[in-house]
Amino acid sequence: MKKIAIFASGSGTNAQNIIEYFQGNRHVIVDSLWSNNENAYALIRAEKLGVESFTFSREEFYQSIDVLEELTERKIDLIVLAGFLWLVPKYLTEEFPVINIHPALLPKYGGKGMYGKFVHEAVVKNKDKVSGISIHYVNERYDEGDIIFQTTCDLDPRDKADDVATKVHQLEYEHYPRVIEEVLFSDDE
Repeated sequence: MKKIAIFASGSGTNAQNIIEYFQGNRHVIVDSLWSNNENAYALIRAEKLGVESFTFSREEFYQSIDVLEELTERKIDLIVLAGFLWLVPKYLTEEFPVINIHPALLPKYGGKGMYGKFVHEAVVKNKDKVSGISIHYVNERYDEGDIIFQTTCDLDPRDKADDVATKVHQLEYEHYPRVIEEVLFSDDE
């Protein structure tokens, strides 16, 4: 049985989608959801779906190994970021594979502060004809880990940032759980 820990900072729509995708799967379980925001709606979504959740402070995340110890004790196989906004410390990326989904075609629109609406606003401002998603491994720098998967969606010149967000979210929901499953079992072949 492979175990996933999801890290989320906000509403948790991707987290919910991932949890629902793996419900009833005999080979994968979403073990827990972790948040740096005690008011994140992702925590409520996890609770409703029967997934244990944890919150932590900046100090706990960066100045202690409490999170590492708990993840190790839980025998986590993969950490999945789903709207998690903090840089993941090296002590975690050295111990666990960590993957993230970014709402743009990296390396464009990546880096600190480039998330959610800020990405979509930049795409519209630059009049891009396509956008998409990038699923990548996480390293010690924002959005610079090796890319695992990318796919695109066409944009209309009349699209606003909200329209781009809707199209990109559809790609996230369609592809992220499947790619997570592929990553989990890629070493088994």
